[in-house]
Amino acid sequence: MEQAKSRPRLHLEWIDLDALDIVKRLQREGHTAYLVGGCVRDLLAGTPPKDFDIATTASPQQVRRSIYNSFIIGRRFRLVLVKRNDKQFEVATFRKEYNPTEFPDGPPPGDNIFGSPEEDARRRDFTVNALMFDPVKGEIIDFCNGMSDINEHLIRMIGEPGPRLIEDPIRILRALRLAHKLRFSIEANLRNAIATHASDVAKSVLPRRREEILKILRLTESFLAIQEAHDLGVLQHLIPSFGEIFSSADKKNIFSGYIHRLHQFVDDPSQPVELFAILTLAYYRSTIEQDPTVKVHANDLIEHPKFQPLFRNELGLFNYEQRLIARAIHLQFDLANLSDFESKKDNQKAALINNEAFGIALLMAYADHLISPGQLYYLKSEQERLVTQNRPNRPGRHRPHRRIKFNKDKNESFVKK
Repeated sequence: MEQAKSRPRLHLEWIDLDALDIVKRLQREGHTAYLVGGCVRDLLAGTPPKDFDIATTASPQQVRRSIYNSFIIGRRFRLVLVKRNDKQFEVATFRKEYNPTEFPDGPPPGDNIFGSPEEDARRRDFTVNALMFDPVKGEIIDFCNGMSDINEHLIRMIGEPGPRLIEDPIRILRALRLAHKLRFSIEANLRNAIATHASDVAKSVLPRRREEILKILRLTESFLAIQEAHDLGVLQHLIPSFGEIFSSADKKNIFSGYIHRLHQFVDDPSQPVELFAILTLAYYRSTIEQDPTVKVHANDLIEHPKFQPLFRNELGLFNYEQRLIARAIHLQFDLANLSDFESKKDNQKAALINNEAFGIALLMAYADHLISPGQLYYLKSEQERLVTQNRPNRPGRHRPHRRIKFNKDKNESFVKK
């Protein structure tokens, strides 16, 4: 296929100037360099990108020499991380699929089989993620008909959907998430393949499932994505504990009420523990105890037979996240009695506020209607007042850095000459 080029229909003002500068520097060095993947997809779909990835014909070593403040990272998949103030950009060399006939002695380490822009595009998952954009020439590079699917609002797999999903079952969750993020439909063949291979989701590693669950929870309409995952038979393999919820209309209504309003309760969606806390609360209220005025002890919650598999095997919560969420459900009961809180002395209030679960408990108490918006504001104000009041105010004082002792003979090989 010839390289298709057309004038982009995207918001040029959304392109990060540092990302643009990196592309320009690589092109001035004689390399091909494009913005690639999700940032191009989002620009075309009318969504401001959060990250800007760059792909180039330059090797990682050439990128590091051409771009200041850049570092080669990755033990197997080698790419370059470029730092600009508080931002980071990933610059990868175009890659291609492994061909055994090309490497009779076996593949090189990791995924470092470099290729052309077209070969790189065809190894990606969905057509909308294979688009590339040259911000210098203002050209879209489309090897996989991604522009057509952008226009038709479709998520379509590159290649045959069944084998591609078996190859990496996480693509099932990515397809669902992208469809709801962009408000696109899942192409019919891909949709059928997802339903057929739904059970393969359980074969993927838990940390990757955890990350996709968090990304789904960050969606504006996360419940619709969860509902579709259930409709396609994915949810019962992704989070089996939720099967009980969707088998009962009453439980489903309670659960959906919390998830529909999740972003009203969460202060910082980038914090996994806040998202998991509301998800856990939705599960707890819909399946175990509907009455928020019934107090529960943290240890009882952690050891509950329904929570053990949910926390550890399905959501992949770390131990400290499990403890924090359980303590917050326990603590929110104490926040419901605001008059009792107001009658406390500052040192007693501070003892409660300094509890590591206090912030999460506030979110839960608000979600459970135990406190009003005004009371939530009051408690947060008291938290800020007491934290500020108890913060040491000794300018110029700081903890000295611990001295590191070196054995001259043992470490001299690391000393720059």
